[in-house]
Amino acid sequence: MRIDAHHHLWDLGRRAQPWMDGPWADPIRRSYAPADLAPHLAAHHIAGTVLVQSSASWRETVELLALAAGDGPVRGVVGWADLTAAGLPDALAARPAGLVGLRHQVQDEPDPDWLARPDVRRGLRTLAAHRLVYDLLVTPRQLPAAQAAVRALPELSFVLDHAGKPAVARGTWQPWAAALTALARLPNVTCKLSGLVTEADWHAWRPAQLLPYARHVLDAFGPERVMFGSDWPVCTLAAGYGDVVALAEAATDHLTGPERAAVFGATATRVYGLDARPRSGPSQAS
Repeated sequence: MRIDAHHHLWDLGRRAQPWMDGPWADPIRRSYAPADLAPHLAAHHIAGTVLVQSSASWRETVELLALAAGDGPVRGVVGWADLTAAGLPDALAARPAGLVGLRHQVQDEPDPDWLARPDVRRGLRTLAAHRLVYDLLVTPRQLPAAQAAVRALPELSFVLDHAGKPAVARGTWQPWAAALTALARLPNVTCKLSGLVTEADWHAWRPAQLLPYARHVLDAFGPERVMFGSDWPVCTLAAGYGDVVALAEAATDHLTGPERAAVFGATATRVYGLDARPRSGPSQAS
């Protein structure tokens, strides 16, 4: 089953998205619903998705979980909760249906060692106790702290979003490449092949500029620990859904069939514990 392991949906009528903090976001400053995504999934034979939070809101997480409760393509939700809150264990005690992990916009934290804070580490241990995954949204400067957290919590499964956001637009390779290799040596972390187009020049990027970064991810982690994600609709700032799929297919064209199957679905299904059973009927594309 082909899986898109990273996309977003939001309703600006319900809440603002504070990260849309300038005119750069105008092209995506509207609401996105499952019906907007459905044609892209159908065109690329993607049967399931992982829906990822876009705002620091538990209420948003509950709304996203409602989308995972039906017969549509959403197989799991990576939501948001305050890792430092004393009530986190109670909030997760019932493990809401469809919740497969949590994420926080660590990239926006002014403290590069935010992941090392005792209260954050306590929250991460709570996730491990509830068999949830933690998505790492970090930049290269925060990769050392991410590596330290992954090493300190071998009981928790981590997923690195957007390959750690290398500075593609500047053509910078280090220190990202070395830090990614070091992180990949730890067995309890996997990596999303996602978000690269928006780290490049949005208007002038070419596959040849991005493929070395994508292939370094594959070399460092191995395809069994890499998962494809579109980062739609954010990706549309720089590329269409089909362009992102084509880039991932080009990056994996040297792999065997089973290895490509891992990147395009099996890794995400295993790591997030997704329901891999087929969903029949028109609601699958709703």
